[in-house]
Amino acid sequence: MPTIKVITFDLDNTLWDVQRVMIKAEQHLRSWLTAEVPEVVAHYSGEALRDLRTTVLAEHPNLVHDLSKLRREVIYQAIRRCGYGRIEAGTRADAAFAEFYEARHRVEYFEGALETLATLAENYLLGALTNGNADFKKLQLDRFFSFGVSSADVGVGKPAPDMFINALNRADALAVEAIHVGDHLIDDIQGAATVGMHTIWVNLKDQPLMPDTINPSATVSRISDVPASVVAIEQTP
Repeated sequence: MPTIKVITFDLDNTLWDVQRVMIKAEQHLRSWLTAEVPEVVAHYSGEALRDLRTTVLAEHPNLVHDLSKLRREVIYQAIRRCGYGRIEAGTRADAAFAEFYEARHRVEYFEGALETLATLAENYLLGALTNGNADFKKLQLDRFFSFGVSSADVGVGKPAPDMFINALNRADALAVEAIHVGDHLIDDIQGAATVGMHTIWVNLKDQPLMPDTINPSATVSRISDVPASVVAIEQTP
C-alpha cells in the first residue's frame, strides 16, 4: 500500500470558479481605467486588448508562463499607445495592475474546499501548483499549504513535468508518495501521472473522460470527497 506524504492542489477551477473571478476582476480593471486612464477604454475594446495581448506575446514570448508580467505589460503598452510617456505609463500600469490583482483574489471557494484543505493538512504536507497567478499566501491559504509552485517560478506550466518535480523536491517525497488534485485532465491528471504521482480528478461538471488520456487514480464530483479518495489510494495494494 502506498504511504502518502504530500498532496498538491491545482487552484483555479479546482478550489474556485476562475471564470467568475476573472469576469469581476476585468470589470473592476475597466472601471478603474475609465476613471484614471479613460483614453485606454475609449481606444481599446475587450477584443482590441486581446489583440494587443497577442502582439505583446509575439514580442515577449518569455511572458507566456508569467501571467502577471504579461498582463502588466499589456496594460502598459495600451497606455503608451494612447500617448503617455514611458515613466507615466509605467506608473499608471503598475497602479492598474495592482487594482486588477487585488480583484483577482476575491474568490468564492467551492463548497467544502476550505474544510477539505483543513482536514488534509492535519495529516499530510500540502502544496499549491498553478499555471495561473493566484497567490496562495495572499488568499491566506498558507494556513494549509506549506509551499506553492507556479509556472512563473519554473518557466513552464503543467502538464510539463517541471512543476511536479519541483513540488516533489520541495516536499522531499517520491512520486509514489504524492497525490495531485486538479480539474484538468491534461494539465493536472496526465501531467502528474506522467511523473508517477497518484491523481484525483475534480470533476465538478460531470465531464466524460477524454480519449487517449491517462485515467486518474480517483475521481470526485465534490471537493469534500477528496479525503476519502486519499484514504482509498493509500489502501490500494
